Amino acid sequence: MDRIECQWCHSHNTGEATTCATCGAPLDVRDKVSEAGWREAPRLRDMTEFRFSTSICQVEGELVPVAEISLGQGDAVYFEHHVLLWKDEATPLSQMNIGGGMKRSLAGMPFLLTLAHGPGRVAFSRDAPGELVVLPMHPGMEIDVREHAFLLASHGISYSFVRIKGLANILYGGGGMYMDRFVTAGDPGMMMLHGYGDVLERTLAAGEKIVVEPGAFLYKDSTVTLNTTQLPIKTGMLGRGMFMAEMVGPGRVGIQSMYVHHQSN
Repeated sequence: MDRIECQWCHSHNTGEATTCATCGAPLDVRDKVSEAGWREAPRLRDMTEFRFSTSICQVEGELVPVAEISLGQGDAVYFEHHVLLWKDEATPLSQMNIGGGMKRSLAGMPFLLTLAHGPGRVAFSRDAPGELVVLPMHPGMEIDVREHAFLLASHGISYSFVRIKGLANILYGGGGMYMDRFVTAGDPGMMMLHGYGDVLERTLAAGEKIVVEPGAFLYKDSTVTLNTTQLPIKTGMLGRGMFMAEMVGPGRVGIQSMYVHHQSN
């Protein structure tokens, strides 16, 4: 039987499939890649369906997309409470304490996540234009995500967070930046992000460097090092600097085209 490999997540699909069963990416269009190596994240078509574990996700709309999930028995997804759009009355919810409550609260970050358990239906959306980015997580994967970009993850993916002190000046003029860290252990899982505007991804070679506007950073593989750098800019007799986020490969870097700087203390 002919098989089609998804260019986004590399899963194999039946020969007649038009969308990937694992991530929902269109299979009947080629990757769009710029000369610099940035490829567009697949824009999921309205009413696209894909599966993870025993659950089914349907994507509704395109401008402010909705992820509607039919959770199978024994499946669960976790999320920040304010992204919940609706749920069936019978779909149970529980809380997931992630620790670091006071520090996260002072930084304007949630310190509790919510779990929705199957069987049941539940839907999620962020109140902003953009696109959903589906990242299937294979065993042993570790991905860092900027704060306020995470939409949901399957319950088998472990969650933690790290604080990037060096980005205090370039992001918020205050306490720095938190990154959410997601790690898959023995079983595969699925994570979904919301990117403002359009989302682009580039794979860096070992030692390859790029500098990114901090508000545009969306996610990276844990193998990519994130540093603070100041670009010198000469203006007449005086000089000033532009603070940027330096990414050093190897690994993937994802960016969003709308620069968003969430305010925190």
